[in-house]
Amino acid sequence: MNKLTLETLERWLWDSADLMRGHIDSSDFKNYIFGLLFLKRANDQFVEEANIAVTDDGVSLEEALLDEDYHQFFIPHEAYWSELTKKTENIGQALDKAFSLIEEHNPQLEGVMTAVHFGDTEKLPDSLLQRLLQHFNKYSLANEHLDNPDILGSAYEYLIREFADDGGKKGGEFYTPKEVVKLVVNLIKQQAGNSVYDPTCGSGGMLIQSANYIKSHGGVVGKFVDASLYGQEKNLSTWAICKINMIVHNFKDSDIRKGDTLSSPKHLEDGELMTYDRVIANPPFSLKKWWANAEIDIKQDEKGKEIAPKYNSVVSDEYGRFKYGIPPRGYGDLAFVQHMVSVLKNDGRMGVVLPHGILFRGGTEGKIRTGMLQDDIIEAIVGLPEKLFYNTGIPASIIIINKSKSKNLKNRVVFIDASSEYKDGKNQNTLTTENISKIVDSYDRLEDKSKFMRIVDMSEIKENDYNLNISRYIDTSDEEIIIDIKATMEDIQELEVKEQEIDSKLNGYLKSLGVLNETV
Repeated sequence: MNKLTLETLERWLWDSADLMRGHIDSSDFKNYIFGLLFLKRANDQFVEEANIAVTDDGVSLEEALLDEDYHQFFIPHEAYWSELTKKTENIGQALDKAFSLIEEHNPQLEGVMTAVHFGDTEKLPDSLLQRLLQHFNKYSLANEHLDNPDILGSAYEYLIREFADDGGKKGGEFYTPKEVVKLVVNLIKQQAGNSVYDPTCGSGGMLIQSANYIKSHGGVVGKFVDASLYGQEKNLSTWAICKINMIVHNFKDSDIRKGDTLSSPKHLEDGELMTYDRVIANPPFSLKKWWANAEIDIKQDEKGKEIAPKYNSVVSDEYGRFKYGIPPRGYGDLAFVQHMVSVLKNDGRMGVVLPHGILFRGGTEGKIRTGMLQDDIIEAIVGLPEKLFYNTGIPASIIIINKSKSKNLKNRVVFIDASSEYKDGKNQNTLTTENISKIVDSYDRLEDKSKFMRIVDMSEIKENDYNLNISRYIDTSDEEIIIDIKATMEDIQELEVKEQEIDSKLNGYLKSLGVLNETV
């Protein structure tokens, strides 16, 4: 039997989305497809594990199917794929019950399988669900039928990327382009044994790329990557996708929590925030109303207009994360940054993708930026090209924070203008491998490069009132051409003389041909 290749797997899985077109919004495809994908994979793996137990331990197949010790995930009989594919009516309700039973038997999946509901017959009629189940029945996802153990994780990443493309602007809510992620990962350089944390983890791409980076640099113990992955995600369905993503990638030491990271961080030890070796994130750009507790009871004036709460007076954080100041209600960027700084170990490094505005906006944000610079924790600013992201066309920046800078970077900040480093695309630009290498190599060498990179002393930044706008420190304008007026006038006079000579010759030819009279 031929093994299932990545190319075939990707095409097969994406075809399942085409079956749903016209029934539900394309931005919702992912929730249903990922649920069915995991259900099929879990069932095929469950049967494979039972057969291995029969061969290795000499037990009967019935015993192997009933003994939870033989399985990574235990599947109760009503959730068997073979049973579900027999259904001809009320299929959505049967799937919902199957997912609920799987969660009951597998506490590590609590809330993951039931994050999406199949029982809405208006969206998902029995005829559609039958076609979907038949489509997923085409191939086995057991390990023995896969070309290699990693292709399921690769196919999952492919689907997430394709759903982001298909969802357009909504895609940016759960997916950061992999090239941007790769750049940030290569800048902060995770190491074997590191704990890595993403406070706005979406579908988990930054954590997975971090683990892959560690793996590619030899950080593997047995079959597992030598890293501990932590994340928190507010959106329930995206959180569920991230949990499944970690499972299909076989990242055993991952801890993904659900909830609002700013108002309710979930990773605590003895009531204190946990800390990490590496922190990485692409928070929602300029999130408004970012402190949930302040938005619960909004008052109105006499005309019914909302009275916006003043965050400086209403935000009170029991974890002391906002030591540099309280960001304004309309811009949550530096709230996320301060949370990340608070959970970063003293010898840790972090990379965060943010809109350019945080580099130069004044007011409270300016005070926060000033405090961070005076504490000398900002190591680098990388300006990115425009149109890299799904949910905005504006250019963004990467901020690298290091609480223990090397001696040669003390009281200095690295500026890189990578705004021209991209491959042009119709709807969206991309970073190429060469673009990423140029940025990372320059950062590693720490050598000034005209119009691209410059290491700036803090004294100069102070003179600029701690404004970090890249154009203040790197001049990318073309050099002015100095014009010699006297020489230019002489050239013009010479050209005029030549023009008169040409006119005279031309008139002579025309006269000889009888075109012009002698009197002309």
